[in-house]
Amino acid sequence: MMKNNRGFTLPEVLVAMVVGMIILTAIYAAVISGQRSSGAIQRKVTTFQDARAALELMAAEIQMASYNPNLTTGIWRAANACNSTSGSQTNRGIQAADPNFITIEMDIDGTGALMDHADEIITYTYLGGANLSITRETNCLGAQPFLGGALADGSITTRVMNDINMNGSFDGGDIPVFRYFNGSGAEILPASLSTHIADIARIEIALVVETQDIDPDMHQRRRMIYSNSVIVRNHVISQ
Repeated sequence: MMKNNRGFTLPEVLVAMVVGMIILTAIYAAVISGQRSSGAIQRKVTTFQDARAALELMAAEIQMASYNPNLTTGIWRAANACNSTSGSQTNRGIQAADPNFITIEMDIDGTGALMDHADEIITYTYLGGANLSITRETNCLGAQPFLGGALADGSITTRVMNDINMNGSFDGGDIPVFRYFNGSGAEILPASLSTHIADIARIEIALVVETQDIDPDMHQRRRMIYSNSVIVRNHVISQ
């Protein structure tokens, strides 16, 4: 009996090559998609972890506003002029307040004086417009990046989007970083805030954050809102 030694024909080889290319292309696309999804998830996790940690620190420090264990009189310093005694001592440890910034003061070490501890005067400022970040300043030594903004290598991982319209001013649709309420639960509106700082009993903090990079699957940035409500007990007790 003679064996059939006939090999593959040219059309069969071409069909096999085409099928092989289709399979390899599908595998490559699946790998690339997986890598993109993994990177997007990692960026999302990093952004939201940073925002949660920032919110927790802000809440903890703001809660300490007006802490004055020795009830020392004349202790409070002027906002943005830490070496000067404030002319608004009735505002106690909240010397400046606005929807996008706050300056809080506290006698952490109980010495009856401020500025002898690194974190006794703290200012948080939200920068909208093109900045989309929050800074933190201690004892009037200059604002430092806190959440969002460029990293040391110039890259950006988090955008703080409370300024929804990105025009540098709070207007329709924007979400205030800070909202203030008196002891009766009524909101102290921005227009009257400067004359009612002493009445603040509770502060709501809201952070709208999103990833800098666009998610390859959703074709948009991932966004999340974190919020916390802080009762400023020391500020209320000292009223």
